[in-house]
Amino acid sequence: AVSQLDLGPCHLDIGRLAVAYYDKGEGAGLSVQEYVAQELAYLVGSTHKPVDEPVDVVLYGFGRIGRLMARILIAKTDGGDSLRLRAVVVRRGKAEDDLLKRASLLRRDSVHGVFQGTIRVDEERQSFVANGNEIKVIYADAPEDIDYTQYGIKNCMVVDNTGVWRDEAGLSRHLTAKGVAKVILTAPGKGDIKNIVAGINDGDIQPEDQILSAASCTTNAIVPVLKAADDQYGISAGHVETVHAYTNDQNLIDNYHAGERRGRSAPLNMVLTETGAAKAVAKVLPGLSGKLTGNAIRVPTPNVSMAILNLNLAKSTTRGELNEFMRETALHSTMKKQIDYSNSPEVVSSDFVGSRAACVFDAKATIVNGHHAVLYLWYDNEYGYSCQVYRVLERMAGIRYQTYPVNSPYPL
Repeated sequence: AVSQLDLGPCHLDIGRLAVAYYDKGEGAGLSVQEYVAQELAYLVGSTHKPVDEPVDVVLYGFGRIGRLMARILIAKTDGGDSLRLRAVVVRRGKAEDDLLKRASLLRRDSVHGVFQGTIRVDEERQSFVANGNEIKVIYADAPEDIDYTQYGIKNCMVVDNTGVWRDEAGLSRHLTAKGVAKVILTAPGKGDIKNIVAGINDGDIQPEDQILSAASCTTNAIVPVLKAADDQYGISAGHVETVHAYTNDQNLIDNYHAGERRGRSAPLNMVLTETGAAKAVAKVLPGLSGKLTGNAIRVPTPNVSMAILNLNLAKSTTRGELNEFMRETALHSTMKKQIDYSNSPEVVSSDFVGSRAACVFDAKATIVNGHHAVLYLWYDNEYGYSCQVYRVLERMAGIRYQTYPVNSPYPL
């Protein structure tokens, strides 16, 4: 029925449309075709464009998050009328076949599998061609050394996923490069930089904002559920414990590390360490400032982490009531792209590799005793976080699709 309509650029929630038909359409005696045509009439023949002109994107850094962002941006290129990945910036490696090695890392991933499509290397033009899209590889040692305009890139958005600079002074170095309009950091921002969690406070993004942070993977995972719980029950105090997959910051074997305990072998140990996620929550949800503490345990898995929220609630509840509330939130609220819901007694961490949600609420693990609740959240700390970064990128670029239902959160 949808394919028979002349729809303009839009995003449709087909599941919601189907449910609405069986709830209302059937009872009104309408056929599927009649109901769909009626519901989507405002989209038929629409010439609305999501953005006035395509927005160029540059990835500064090409590590775990950088390569996953590349995969997402390439997959979402479509006709090239919204966000276009134009270049990646890296430091030149020691190998003569540096370009081939970087292309290979994009093509194959031990955790996330093979790239969906084709990747070709054009050494003469110093670029990748991914699914027909040319992506320049720019070698540079500092942000200000680059003139993006010489590659035909203008007014671009730079996604800095190196984590080297986290304050305004450091990230502003990108803005001195020719062709750069805005910068987004894939790590917690310091100072007065806005920390944005898509679906929660992305409405705070203003057209004049030039530098934003997409916060951390853990902050993105816990903030949606904390907001939902606080709005419904009130949170008087709480503790956040993260069971986190090891990261590139740790050592493969025992070796020196500036951080406490982190010098020990990541694949062989559980490593008790700190997390700034609990304090970072206050930058997104000021009402929870000073109410949360946090700690982290790094464990010998390469991806997918868990956050355990130990909360004291102002309003008493039951396990069934809280789980049902979270189910409704995951299915029907404005945070449905951030919170997924699992009711399976058999799931384990690897089942959530590739999850696009900021977190997955594990209903089977919920513990409630009156005013006290313990909630368990799974999250793909690589891919799920990258999807959240993409959502912030879309919002910062001013991209607006018409949707069904109206004002529904963007897909991805």
